[in-house]
Order: sequence, then structure tokens, then C-alpha cells
Amino acid sequence: MFLNTSYEIIINGIEAAIVAQLLKFIGHYIKTKDIDFQVLATTGGMPSSHTAGVIALSTTVGLICGFDSVEFAIAIGYSLVVMYDAAGLRRSTGKIAACLNKIREDFYANRPMPAERLKELLGHTPFEVFVGALLGIYIACINHFYLFQ
Repeated sequence: MFLNTSYEIIINGIEAAIVAQLLKFIGHYIKTKDIDFQVLATTGGMPSSHTAGVIALSTTVGLICGFDSVEFAIAIGYSLVVMYDAAGLRRSTGKIAACLNKIREDFYANRPMPAERLKELLGHTPFEVFVGALLGIYIACINHFYLFQ
């Protein structure tokens, strides 16, 4: 029913992002023994859910339309921009936030400090992006070759 349709592309992309977020939630629980549902809605961490989603989408487009198609070229171009953003720009933004938080702590060292801190875990390491890409490819292939048959 969904095989080789735009529904398969959308489902695979969304499913990969959700699975990646669930893996972050499980990993957080294993590390801390704390159930924190906010992990499901946060950015950063292992694996990159943005990368998993866009790579699953691109892989599915390639499987349906061909890896030499214009559609795949557009999808993979979009994926590369998202992956670059996750590992580059957002990661740098997180480092800047950490630096600003440190400056703020030093500034308020002897005074009451406001509770609000900048979020530091915004982006991903290249390895987290790589694992997200592998997860996206895996989910797209499993769904395409086994579940949607």
C-alpha cells in the first residue's frame, strides 16, 4: 500500500527521527537512571535525530526514484545542509552558549544570579551525525525491503 509512494518517504523520515529521539531517551535513562521526558524534545546528543530523519528521507527517495535521479540529488543536497548545520553551526552555537554561561557565572560570582542559563547542548559531534546517518539508512532500507512489501 505504501511501497514506492510519497507516503513511504514521509513515514521513513519521521520514523527515523522518532527512533533517534527514543534512543536518546533510553540512553539518558541508562546513564542517569532518571526518566526525563524533556529529552524527547531536545536537540543535541546521540544519535542526531535531524540527520536520521533527512537521511532516511533521502535514502527512500533514492530507493524509489533511483540514486541517479534529480529527486535524489535534491534530497541528498538538503540532507547535507542539515547535517552540516547539526555538526557545524549548531555545535558552535552551543560552545558559544557555554562560554557566555561561564562569563555570566563569573560576573555574578558574589551576587544573586538569575536562574536562567543558555542551552549548551544544541548541536552534534561528527560521530553523532554519522550514527544518525547510519540509523536513517538502516530504517529506510528495513522499511522499504521488508515492512512495506
